[in-house]
Amino acid sequence: MKILYLSDFNCPYSYIGLNRIKNVCLELDLDVKWEMRAFELEPDADNFKAVDRFAIKNGLSIKDALKEAEEIEKIAQDEGLNINYKDLTINSSKDAHRLVKYVQDKYPEISQKLVFKIFEANFNKNENISNHDVLLSLSASCGLDEKEISEFLESDSLKIEVFLDMDEAISNGITAIPYYFLEHDNERLTVPGVFEKESFKIAFEDLISGEIRNKTFV
Repeated sequence: MKILYLSDFNCPYSYIGLNRIKNVCLELDLDVKWEMRAFELEPDADNFKAVDRFAIKNGLSIKDALKEAEEIEKIAQDEGLNINYKDLTINSSKDAHRLVKYVQDKYPEISQKLVFKIFEANFNKNENISNHDVLLSLSASCGLDEKEISEFLESDSLKIEVFLDMDEAISNGITAIPYYFLEHDNERLTVPGVFEKESFKIAFEDLISGEIRNKTFV
């Protein structure tokens, strides 16, 4: 099975949704090829307070935005993800996306480990994922060579590819993330958004069995 997904490291629902799908794949013992595509929510972010940004984007007061942030934290905690969204400072995710693209191409067997490490660093530990030292440390923890990764990050390699991912998504009518494409035996199931884990599991089972042809999963 192949799972292609549009996501961003500054999107808590991208983290929650991917964790649910990962757990379903583990429960069903699926052999999965993963591919992350970039969809930057805050391409120009530089030390933005997440709660302030959430309030502005959704027309909320800071008090109400804090309540929403706490609700998101509760949802994540129920999934075993101890995120701290209300204290998060948002920074650009561009280099993190570049790094994942590089690793997916050269070391695909550890790309998902790195993806989760970056999500954890951002949401659980509130580290600056635009900082190359942070990305180097995460890469090293996955067994990657620091010199190789440092040279890559200092280059401009794959910057245009990150932009093109989002441009392609928008041109295909995708304006919100996360967004998933599940592929199995020449069948493709599109999942636009975060669903409950049990709904994801049913979708996977129906796709594998061929029953998905007779259903609409929305």
